[in-house]
Amino acid sequence: MKILLTNDDGIYSKGIYSAYEELSKIGDVVVVAPIMEQSAVGHSITISTPLRIYEVNRKDKFFGYGVQGTPADCVKLAFYDILTTKPDIVVSGINHGANLASNVIYSGTVSAATEAALQGVRAFAVSLASVAYNDFSVAAEFTRKFAELFVKNDI
Repeated sequence: MKILLTNDDGIYSKGIYSAYEELSKIGDVVVVAPIMEQSAVGHSITISTPLRIYEVNRKDKFFGYGVQGTPADCVKLAFYDILTTKPDIVVSGINHGANLASNVIYSGTVSAATEAALQGVRAFAVSLASVAYNDFSVAAEFTRKFAELFVKNDI
């Protein structure tokens, strides 16, 4: 299974790394995420400045591609410039903080998943509904299990 992993908290966030570790157990994960935090940018795209892509290492090995742009930019660039084929699914997160009620309109995390769906690829977003709690292990395990069910049951 080919998985595109993105977020709005940035490629250096703890949430995306925790999701990467778990999702790597079930598939080939490609990370394409903003180089810097892009929380609350909604579904914006970059039109007035160059989009730059950087190779990013974490723990002394290649981790993914950091984009100087928004989460929606990341998905578009992944689909049309980085990947040779579209992924089976897109996972956006793990966001640090809740995306509830009207906040989903502003969420870059949710918008990245929405962009994937607009491009014809099934996607979901995951958030840890706390900014004080910093342990992503349970959320990451949930993300992996949900991804398995998501693909198996063709949700």
